[in-house]
Amino acid sequence: MLLDKDIREPLFEFLEERYGKVRILEEKTVGNSRADVVMVIPEKIVGIEIKSDADTYTRLERQVADYDLYFDANIVVVGSSHASHVAEHVPEHWGIVSVEQEEDHVDFYIVREMSDNPYAQLLRTIRVLWRPELAHIQEKYGLPMYKQKSKDFVRTIIVDRLPVEVVHKEISDALFERDYTAMLAEIQEFRKAQAAKRGKTVRKKRKKYRRKKRDA
Repeated sequence: MLLDKDIREPLFEFLEERYGKVRILEEKTVGNSRADVVMVIPEKIVGIEIKSDADTYTRLERQVADYDLYFDANIVVVGSSHASHVAEHVPEHWGIVSVEQEEDHVDFYIVREMSDNPYAQLLRTIRVLWRPELAHIQEKYGLPMYKQKSKDFVRTIIVDRLPVEVVHKEISDALFERDYTAMLAEIQEFRKAQAAKRGKTVRKKRKKYRRKKRDA
């Protein structure tokens, strides 16, 4: 019986061989679900759900709904015990990959190719990007920076003002180039700067209040 831990590493090798340039991200929250694997390929983000021989379909309906909101395409990877009936549980645009245990290795078989997800929402897909990555896109295309606005506001500006194909490319490019150590440091600096600005605003308001109180 193949378990999730037996499938992951061989799966990543299989994906690299099949799709060429890929970046693999694991355990990403999407809506009310957690995506097992997110595969980044040029101009497309693919959600991958793993159902090992030990797994059931209990949460799959909800997972399908969440994946379909966030990813450009989706794949379910299943142990051989699920291969003959998993198609009944996922939409036709989902790809299906079966994995089987051989003597000293595991083999993967394409049961059904993935196709473009007709329900994907770009405003949700772009949520995988962090604030500095959004800022890079704004700067690159000469968009207003809106440093005091929320990430949701900035995402909406990017999606509304840039062509869809450009946004898809920029999302993939950002994820390919993401350096987690450098990015986390950049995010911390951004938060410190924002906190300092908020503190300055509060101090100004307090001074103004005290001045009004003296004048009363």
